[in-house]
Amino acid sequence: MVEVSGESIIEVLKSIQNRMMKLEENMVELKTGMRAMRVYMMAMLTDIANLFAGQAKIELRLERIELRLEHHDAHV
Repeated sequence: MVEVSGESIIEVLKSIQNRMMKLEENMVELKTGMRAMRVYMMAMLTDIANLFAGQAKIELRLERIELRLEHHDAHV
C-alpha cells in the first residue's frame, strides 16, 4: 500500500484550493457578463417599446387625417 503523508495531503489540498479560486474567478466573470447582457436586453426592450409607442402615435395621426379628408370630401 501507498503511504499517505501529511505533506502529500497538503499539496492535494493546495491544488484543490487553487482550482476553486479559478472557478470563483470564472463565476464572477460570468456573472458580470450576465449583468451586462441584462442591461443590454433592457435597453433593447425599452427601444422596442418606444418604437411601438411612436408607431401608435403615427397611426392615430393618420386616422385623424383620414377622417378630415373624408369630412372634406363629403362637403365638397
